[in-house]
Amino acid sequence: MTLRRLHVLVTGTSSDAHTWNLMYLQLALEEAGHDVTNLGPCVPDGLLTETCVRLRPDTLVISSVNGHGHTDAARAAAAVRYDPRHDAMPIIVGGLLGTAGDPNADHTPALEAAGVTAVLEKDDLPKLMRLLAEIRAAAPAAAATAAAATPAAAAGRELEGAR
Repeated sequence: MTLRRLHVLVTGTSSDAHTWNLMYLQLALEEAGHDVTNLGPCVPDGLLTETCVRLRPDTLVISSVNGHGHTDAARAAAAVRYDPRHDAMPIIVGGLLGTAGDPNADHTPALEAAGVTAVLEKDDLPKLMRLLAEIRAAAPAAAATAAAATPAAAAGRELEGAR
């Protein structure tokens, strides 16, 4: 069975201006064989939901390092989930999600209630890679042909400067 490349949408949260985490994720995911669209920092919920509709990514990865990720990511996930076309799309959140030094797991119930599939502790790239491998293995290989015809493929999956 041939595993297809996943299209992963990587984004920061609306209040997080950090970029290094997003670039690191993009490079690591591309090295692992995934196609990546990186929306960058300070992404408004409207742009995120519009991009999900337009590109139909296989997975959404939300990263935050400013400590407000637990509220921003919950709001963004709820906005994305509002559209039933994204019901099955995994949403993975990680980074520094709180300011009090609490583990990210403390925020898991609220994030899951908003539609987040998985909450990672900061610096847990190995777990992200395992989750993506599971998603990739579960995806039908036949979808590779369909993925080549998506708007995201035509757009080259590059949105730098789209805002």
